[in-house]
Amino acid sequence: MLRMKSSCERCGVSLGLTDQAFICSFECTYCSQCAEQLQKQCPNCQGHLVLRPTRSRSPTEGPPQRFKAKLEKLLR
Repeated sequence: MLRMKSSCERCGVSLGLTDQAFICSFECTYCSQCAEQLQKQCPNCQGHLVLRPTRSRSPTEGPPQRFKAKLEKLLR
C-alpha cells in the first residue's frame, strides 16, 4: 500500500490526503511547488517525480458499510 506522507520533504508544508503532491518510486514526497523547482527529479534517488494519487479517506478507517455487508454475504 502506498504510504501517504503528510508533509513535503523539502519545505515541510502540510499535505492532506486530497492535496496535490508528487512522489518518486521510493515514495519521497514533495509539494507541487518544490517538485517544479526540482524539475520533477527526486534529489534522493534521481528518479522521476510523478503526481501522487489522492485518497478520499484514511486506510485506517473502517471499510464502508456497503462493502462490509457484501463481504459478509459472500462469506456465508
